[in-house]
Formats: sequence, C-alpha cells, structure tokens
Amino acid sequence: MKILFTGGGTGGHFYPIIAVAQAMRQVSKEQKLLDQDLYFVAPNPYNEKILFDNQITYKNVPAGKIRRYFSLLNVTDLFKTGFGILKAMWTVFWIYPDVIFSKGGYCSFPVVLVGKLLGIPIIIHESDSTPGFVNKWAGKFADKIAISYPEAGDDFIKEKVAWTGNPVRSEISNVVRDGAAEYLDLEDGVPVIFILGGSQGSKIINDAIVDALPKLIKDYQIIHQTGRNNFEQVKNTADVVMGDDEYKHRYHAYAYLDDLGMKMSAGASDIIISRAGSTLFEISTWQRPAIIIPITKSNRNHQRVNAYTYARFGGGIVIEERNLTDDILVNEINRILTNEETKNKMIEGAKKFAKPDAAHTIAEEILETALKHQK
Repeated sequence: MKILFTGGGTGGHFYPIIAVAQAMRQVSKEQKLLDQDLYFVAPNPYNEKILFDNQITYKNVPAGKIRRYFSLLNVTDLFKTGFGILKAMWTVFWIYPDVIFSKGGYCSFPVVLVGKLLGIPIIIHESDSTPGFVNKWAGKFADKIAISYPEAGDDFIKEKVAWTGNPVRSEISNVVRDGAAEYLDLEDGVPVIFILGGSQGSKIINDAIVDALPKLIKDYQIIHQTGRNNFEQVKNTADVVMGDDEYKHRYHAYAYLDDLGMKMSAGASDIIISRAGSTLFEISTWQRPAIIIPITKSNRNHQRVNAYTYARFGGGIVIEERNLTDDILVNEINRILTNEETKNKMIEGAKKFAKPDAAHTIAEEILETALKHQK
C-alpha cells in the first residue's frame, strides 16, 4: 500500500501531515495491516529529519504561486507550475499511490491535478475557516474532505465533508508539567505567560511584549519564542528595557523551541499569547486560556476568521493588531489570570474546540479508502 502526501510550504501544512502519518502507523498496528510506503511530494522537504524519522520518502515537484495582485513573478511561476505538472506526471505515475492526501496550498496543485487525471483517490484537508483556492478547486472532485473549522464546510459538497479538526503531532500534544520549572529555570508560584508568534515569530507581538516587560515581570514569568530571525534584536532590546530590574530573570527568550521545550513550556504556562494559525489547535489540546492576535492581512483574511471562531467557542479572546498596545495586553492578561471563573471558562471553551483524535480519524479514512482502491 502506498500513500502520497502533498502540500506544505509552511509548518501549518507540514506538521499535520506528519501527525497523520504517525497515526497511520498506529492504526495499522491496531488493525494488523501491513506497513505502508509513505511519500511526501512538494517543492521542498521542509524538515528532512522529521521525514526521515517517520520513514517518509521525499520527492521534489516544483510549483509556482499565483498571487492575487500584479507581480511579474506570476508570469515566471506559471512556467514553474507547468514544469511541476510535467514532473508530477512522472513522479506520481512512478509511485502510483493508492491514495493522495493533500493539505492544499499552491505546492499541492501539480500533484493533485495529476492524481485526478490518473484516477487516484484524493482526500483533502483544510486547515483554515476559509478554504484556499487549491482546496476549493480540489473539493469539487475529492473523494473525502476533512475540515478544521465547521464553517469551512460551507464551501464544499456537504456529503463529502467531515469536521475532524486539525491533526496535532503526538510529540507535542501532551503537555509536560513534572520537571518543567527546573527545565526552564522558572520560579515556583509565579504565573507563566507563554508567547508563540508562529514559526517565523511576529514582530508586532514581540514589540508589544518587550514594551510591556517592566509591568509584566513584577507579577509574571514570560517564556517568549521570538522566531530565529528576531531573537538577537528582541533579546537586546529587552535587556535595555528591563535595565537593572530585580525581576529581569523572569523573562526567558528563545529563538526556537524544540518539541520537548514546547511541551514543557505549555505544561508550565497559565496563559498563551498566539497568532491564529494551526497553533490554535495545539493550545486547545493543551487546554490553556489564550489571547489571540490574528495577522491583519492574512490571505483570505483567514487568521481573523480563525481567531473569532475560536473566541466563539470560548477558548480565548481576540486583540486586533490595530488595538495591540502594551497597556491593553497587560490589562487583558491581568483580567484573565486574576479571575478563576474567566480562566475556567476559557479552559472549557478550549476543550469544546479541541479534536484530539483528528489525526487518528483522518488516518482511518485514508487507510479505508486505500484498501477499497486495491480491490
């Protein structure tokens, strides 16, 4: 049995694919099925080590991006996409998978197109509340459609849709509380704020946090994932802002957190500040109150829609970028962390939103479809 994964370009596409691949191995053991040959086909491998660790073979197929504004790159990317389709014809035909699982995005277009032409079953997954162009197109002929947000189903054929949530990798789905304080050098009894700005970090969130540090470190400890490109600037500016403050040791900046660091930080945290991408599904799985700061100009405005959907479930509150100041941020943190009822309501809201079995549910559907295709 061969399964081909496609999509990628961002961690929000890549890591759910890994979560599904891991779940497929587990389901195969439970159902006593033979192991599958797994392939990841995309313009770049994103993380070669994780692919290797999960026994997933990478194949390169280029793809061009179509921008919804004038750009000469649209012209050159048309040629890139054309070449990608030709290469996908050879690659997909050579593998001839039993199922193609696509996370969408421009990276997936050549592979999904060729899969359709070859009559290979296709299952797609939409991460956001407002589907992207490629997934909208693929949804017209896909065999099954998994969605992360219930409202995304309005853009697809209802009979094909299942609200599964977004898969979260097993490495980070379960928080670690024991030993987190020692691992992260935290004080006992002082509440912890955990800031996640996405895989690349967020300058606007970083700036607001740094401005708020003199007020925050009096009452809280901060774990701040800044993003690799922002780390030096944020760390240096934070040192200047805090000066000789006696509590400056309560601020902990990291360029990047590995899986263990992420689980430890989540386990130690009392509240999480985040963008509105796939991290929302991790936060809901961790069951932590949240302050969500969506990107204002995200494609299709999906981050704002994601954020307000999450807020309607009760898992957190939304602060728009245009309203983000250090005073507002500090006031909202204080309001949430000093009120047990508010905190508990957010935890319950996160539980309602969470779909911890998402990867397992999708894996079962992929394997069932593959078995039917083999008959």
